[in-house]
Amino acid sequence: MLKLGRTKKLAFGFVVVIVALVTFIGISTQRRCDAQGGKEYEYIGLFTDVMTIVKKSYVEEVDSKKLIYGAINGMLSALDPHSSFMSPETFKEMKVETKGAFGGLGIEISMKEGILTVISPIEDTPAQRVGIKSGDQILRIDERFTKDMTITDSVKRMRGPKGSKVVLTIMRDGFERPKEFTLIRDIIQVKSVKFRMLDNGYGYIRVAQFQERSDEDVAKALKSLVEENKGKQLSGLVLDLRNDPGGLLDQAVRISDHFIENGKLIVYTQGRDKESQMQFNASSRAKEPGYPIVVLINGGSASASEIVAGALQDHQRAIIMGTQSFGKGSVQTIIPLSDESGLRLTTARYYTPKGRSIQAKGITPDIVVEQLEMPKETTRRESMFIREKDLENHFENTDGDKKPDDKKEVTKETTKDTADAKKPVDPLKVDYQLVRALDLLKGWEILKKMGPEKH
Repeated sequence: MLKLGRTKKLAFGFVVVIVALVTFIGISTQRRCDAQGGKEYEYIGLFTDVMTIVKKSYVEEVDSKKLIYGAINGMLSALDPHSSFMSPETFKEMKVETKGAFGGLGIEISMKEGILTVISPIEDTPAQRVGIKSGDQILRIDERFTKDMTITDSVKRMRGPKGSKVVLTIMRDGFERPKEFTLIRDIIQVKSVKFRMLDNGYGYIRVAQFQERSDEDVAKALKSLVEENKGKQLSGLVLDLRNDPGGLLDQAVRISDHFIENGKLIVYTQGRDKESQMQFNASSRAKEPGYPIVVLINGGSASASEIVAGALQDHQRAIIMGTQSFGKGSVQTIIPLSDESGLRLTTARYYTPKGRSIQAKGITPDIVVEQLEMPKETTRRESMFIREKDLENHFENTDGDKKPDDKKEVTKETTKDTADAKKPVDPLKVDYQLVRALDLLKGWEILKKMGPEKH
């Protein structure tokens, strides 16, 4: 098992997997070079030649550190969308971010066909408040075009002190021309878990991101829901993972562990080295009663969210409802480097208990329900979600030519547009997917009470 805390071995899903590794890069490189007939030495020599020419002949004097950092960035960007190099400053910010508080806009981003694209805005942040949506293309950050800008550089430009302004130029499906969105930076304190009672006996838990305390917060939420239900067992639960981009792998495992029987497999990973061969099973901790569960997902649900949904689906512990998830089935390892910079490297793929790789596929809901607010947006809203398969250099799924599971039910409906967005709104009046989830739980309870005829 991968331990956390003082050992500094932090497992991530969508953002990162931090593993304390001791890497002697020079020694390992030499061994690989010797084994492969010195080919690497030839390429390293080519790199050295280019660097020497640049240092000697470039029109202006160039900092060697800048050249090396740029070369590493280029090397990693050629691998896949999730491998990258982090400068000491960025590496430090990343470690702060996993604790749920950082300065910025509140946007999860990736690259799609060389264009900086929003995976999902984080709930209750400047980005969500001004209307940034999943699938938005960020063409400029202030006056700088994002074409060929790395994700690391983009994040750095969007971060800043609370109260400072940044202008994002956005292109969106349905826009005739790009539009500017002015955002005021804030301290992003992501509250990863929210909960409430939906109706008599039916609870709701929303996980916005998998952070260090998410499992603890889910445990508290489950306890509070029972207390609010006058100490009685819940009749059903909606677990909302929509627009949850992922986070800590160990938290996805721990949250799944509340609902899956002792000893059963939750997720496993496979990579080239021994450290990448991991398996996570349900523990002997106290489990939640066997009440029905509906898990809501959509195109913004990625990585750790897909681990939870996949585990509960494979063990038939929950009905998965919503739309196809993002499809990020790779694991990143963060390797601290000697100058306090960091290397984010894709080291493994993860698989659901039944051996499914969701890489570039996603989780297919048992019941497909589209979230539609207005009739004119019937087709457009879900098409704005980007998925792993859309990202440049993504890993192909190794399950052969298997297609996603057939859809068991497809529902397309619309809800009335709600006026005054500034007023608190009951989600059951505007959230069609949530309404359907609650209806399913109630129907489940009715069918259970009916039961088979007794003779």
